Amino acid sequence: MKNSILILAAGLGTRMKSQKPKVLQELCQKSMILHILEKAYELSDDVSVVLSHQKELVEKEILSSFPKTKILEQDLQNYPGTAGALKNFKSDKEKVLILCGDMPLVESESLKQLLQNDADLSLAVFCAKDAKTYGRVLIENDRVEKIIEFKDANEKERLINICNAGVYAIKSKLLSEILPLIDNNNATKEYYLTDMIALAKDKNKIIKAIYVDENEFMGINDKFELSIAENLMQEKIKKHWMKQGVIFHSPHSTFIGLDVEFVGECEVYENVRIEGKSKIVNSIIKSSSVIENSIVENSDVGPLAHLRPNCEIKNTHIGNFVECKNAKLNTVKAGHLSYLGDCEIDSGTNIGCGTITCNYDGIKKHKTIIGKNVFVGSDTQFIAPVNIENDVIIAAGSSVDCNVSSGSLFINRANRKVVKDYFYKKFKK
Repeated sequence: MKNSILILAAGLGTRMKSQKPKVLQELCQKSMILHILEKAYELSDDVSVVLSHQKELVEKEILSSFPKTKILEQDLQNYPGTAGALKNFKSDKEKVLILCGDMPLVESESLKQLLQNDADLSLAVFCAKDAKTYGRVLIENDRVEKIIEFKDANEKERLINICNAGVYAIKSKLLSEILPLIDNNNATKEYYLTDMIALAKDKNKIIKAIYVDENEFMGINDKFELSIAENLMQEKIKKHWMKQGVIFHSPHSTFIGLDVEFVGECEVYENVRIEGKSKIVNSIIKSSSVIENSIVENSDVGPLAHLRPNCEIKNTHIGNFVECKNAKLNTVKAGHLSYLGDCEIDSGTNIGCGTITCNYDGIKKHKTIIGKNVFVGSDTQFIAPVNIENDVIIAAGSSVDCNVSSGSLFINRANRKVVKDYFYKKFKK
């Protein structure tokens, strides 16, 4: 590919008020920097990221998902500011696309607009409803005259509502010419990348303003803006799936992860959270249920059910207050108030209320295997490892601590004892 991409991610992010670096704050369970890197690699295989604050931590996150990324370090003490970030950057490609690491909503199609034109320098701008502290862009007769940083803007300039999105595409040769000319003679004593505009203008270069969507190019500086961005991303995710035929009964109240997949006709009720690499096939997920990294096929789950990671639920009814973990259930009924962990349960089996697979001995997890057509009475505990064969009845109130063969009735209860008039003796009535 003929373009380089440079992502600026060296800032301190103090407004986040967090020990975690700003670009590692998450939207829809993925850090901001990974969102922007995903879009960058759709446009180029030459991607660099400039880091400084908690460099090792951010670098580890980046390289774990995008190992080909080049990592550069900014000297914030001697070269603060956005232009200071480019001190050690060089490109042999035709153009350089400069992005911000706190802009996770941006789409690659929008970025292409900055690259696919004949300008020497293109910058993304938007008409802001609330211009806040964005840099203002002065445009006269469709020509970009200059960018004024908010701190340096006078009262009249602050009334301008055309704002700088902080994303630029510039010819590499021009960038190498004007970078050494940028100084720090301004209110904050920083090296501003926005000074490129005036310097390129002095060289009679073609400068274009590319109008973009404010929401898509929003920068995220604090937890409130993070929540706004996540809501926007959630809207986009659910809109996509609704257009694929999924019914959301109360979409604003649900959370759907980026990697979740729906197949066929599905319904999702209010207050549902589905995350990780979950896959929902022709199923109904009822109110206030949580599904993590699991497969649900031709089944109904909930309300108030919890599928923890690695569950495979097929042709099954999971009722309210049922929790499953690492469970494979095929054509099973588990109506209510049960914990089914580290288990395999086969077709035709009914799980009574209050059933527990006791899978953990304090050191290791153990497996419960239940065959076909097993009737499990209420308040049953399976003390794993146990294997229950086909066509078995487990009497209510049993603690199953051994394998049970086909055709059996298993009963394990304490001997019945009734002490007449004990209540009156105890309370002396």
